[in-house]
Amino acid sequence: MPRGSEHDRLKYCALTLHSVPQSMLCDYLVQILTARVYDVAQETPLEVASNLSRRLGNRLLLKREDMQSVFSFKLRGAYNRMAKLPPEQLAQGVIASSAGNHAQGVALAARHLGTRALIVMPVTTPQVKVDAVRSHGGEAILYGETYDEAYGYARELEAEKGLTFIHPFNDPDVIAGQGTIGMEILRQYQQPIHGIFVAIGGGGLISGIGAYVKRLHPETKIIGVEPVDSDAMNQSLKAGKRVRLPQVGLFADGVAVREVGEETFRLCQEYVDEIILVETDDTCAAIKDVFEDTRSIVEPAGALAIAGAKAYVERENIQGQTLVAVACGANMNFDRLRFVAERAEFGERREAIFAVTIPEKPGSLRRFCDCLGTRNLTEFNYRIASSTCAHIFVGVRIKDREDAAKIAKTFAETGFETLELTDDELTKLHLRHMVGGRSTLAEHELIYRFEFPERPGALMKFVASMSPNWNISLFHYRNNGADYGRIVVGIQVPPQEMAEWQAFLDTLGYRYWDENNNPAYKLFLA
Repeated sequence: MPRGSEHDRLKYCALTLHSVPQSMLCDYLVQILTARVYDVAQETPLEVASNLSRRLGNRLLLKREDMQSVFSFKLRGAYNRMAKLPPEQLAQGVIASSAGNHAQGVALAARHLGTRALIVMPVTTPQVKVDAVRSHGGEAILYGETYDEAYGYARELEAEKGLTFIHPFNDPDVIAGQGTIGMEILRQYQQPIHGIFVAIGGGGLISGIGAYVKRLHPETKIIGVEPVDSDAMNQSLKAGKRVRLPQVGLFADGVAVREVGEETFRLCQEYVDEIILVETDDTCAAIKDVFEDTRSIVEPAGALAIAGAKAYVERENIQGQTLVAVACGANMNFDRLRFVAERAEFGERREAIFAVTIPEKPGSLRRFCDCLGTRNLTEFNYRIASSTCAHIFVGVRIKDREDAAKIAKTFAETGFETLELTDDELTKLHLRHMVGGRSTLAEHELIYRFEFPERPGALMKFVASMSPNWNISLFHYRNNGADYGRIVVGIQVPPQEMAEWQAFLDTLGYRYWDENNNPAYKLFLA
């Protein structure tokens, strides 16, 4: 909020408190209304996403937290927590563990309050984020390969140096600071809101917004959005207790949390109506949607709410409603845009991928082209498979999912064996970028996908951990400008050494997927 409007904010707080029955006043409502965030944070705009609104048939408003000075909402909660510390405790300094937005929020808040801030970050943190913390006056300490290791070391330093730990989400003052977003939304748009969509990592943002909005407008839905591979809150709410995920996906790194907080879980149980899970492709499409409406680029976590709103409208088939999506951050590495642009095509249902087997005889390729008609191709690869057939890997521009189904049906009616690979991760991440084909030498080959931290030595660790008896028969790696690398590997493992292979997978410490039964692999690489 602009500093000059402080009088208006206090007036709004007084009117709001007066209008709510005393029986409904809760600690969080008061804490949010009196939160200290506007010394460093601004009241961000609530903007109509014109293009998306037309496409969805509903009024979609974007709460532009990506426009904060640190490009995310995290500054609100961090500053509110630190501003309320006793002077002698604040003077000792603060410490936090984070690989991204919370780190920058703590560093900037500490500089404004004139105190010291130590930020423990995993060694895998991109240099651009380390530099951002230091530019705000924070002392960045690199420790451990994961957030959990960095967190543990931060708690050790907290006790050793007499610092105050600033938790990224499981703290009432942090939650209240984030809740000022809900206060702003209701003041900026004083008409009925069908639903507010909020990304969930540890749960601090949605807890604060929900605690405020539900007390004043219980009819407004509070809908959380999580990636399908980082849904700690979704699983916890279903189980009725906090669930710790063994692993989390890293694409939306801003919400890659294995376990939600005790307090955020309690608040979400009370205030969150439902959680929508979205795929990576849908998140990438939402990043593109925001760009087309605002000419700004949000990070994957910042686009989750938009992706969730789109999925909700499609599922519920609602029309003419007002929806709010919190665009919660924009700390995007530029190099990731290539991957985002590529996968947005799938998220928008504008490209489909097929594997088609055609007879190896005159006229077959002509018949194949006739099936496609005037549609534009995005990719075309042809490889003879035997004396009787050939395999074609083809990408096609489509209007929607129904269009892809029509193409597949046309292929089948023409007598071509067809497999749609649009949703296959091996195909989208690796196969479409690979050259080569089948090999008669790849005896006892196992095919696996791996995800590992993008840092020097990660690949060496992988290779050095393998048995010298195993031979790499296939390998593909592609840098997507992210904090992690993705590879697909073919490894020849003798059948009698499968127990050793499983032990290797269990101790490696990298996420992996068994792709031995993947139909695309069997068609083009096996």
